[in-house]
Amino acid sequence: MPLDNARGAGGVYRAATTLGRVRPRVYWPVSLAAAALVALLAYGVASTGPDTSLDEALLAGERVEAPIRDLPRLGAGGTGSLADHAGKVVVLNVWASWCPPCTKEMPLLQRTHERIGARGGVVLGIDTQDASEDALDFLRDKRITFPSLRDRDREYGRDFGVSGYPETFLIDRDGRIAAMRRGPVTQDWLDERLEPLLRERA
Repeated sequence: MPLDNARGAGGVYRAATTLGRVRPRVYWPVSLAAAALVALLAYGVASTGPDTSLDEALLAGERVEAPIRDLPRLGAGGTGSLADHAGKVVVLNVWASWCPPCTKEMPLLQRTHERIGARGGVVLGIDTQDASEDALDFLRDKRITFPSLRDRDREYGRDFGVSGYPETFLIDRDGRIAAMRRGPVTQDWLDERLEPLLRERA
């Protein structure tokens, strides 16, 4: 919630803080400083959008080395990473308990995890910007058993160019991103993209 100490009841500014009571010699420097700050923020927003280089590489038929970063295990001690699943096909899913589309796709991801385990595959969740208890309650409610790591500050997601939730990345046995889905996955998409990767050898 923004700090708004200058407001009284009903969201009305108190008389003592209206612009009419600010002396002109103070008003202009403050206005110029505010304008400069707005311009700087606008530049920051425009120049730090999501990285689309991965999208472009995959569209060109390339496979890109998947980023690896140690992250806290959700609901367990210590840290884990994508490297723990070397040699496996990994369905890496970025999710959050407060994300409605994530809720809808979780049962499909759980079924996928159960189905591909014997074929050298695994679903790995990346829980982002979530309170631990909320995330754990969410997994218990959905009866999700695949492992998840916590990306509390979204840094790992940024490595993948994540701009929304959910997003899913299919990683081959050599640790390369072979496909991705910006949005909820479907059974048809998994059948088309995941099955060929499961048949590949490292």
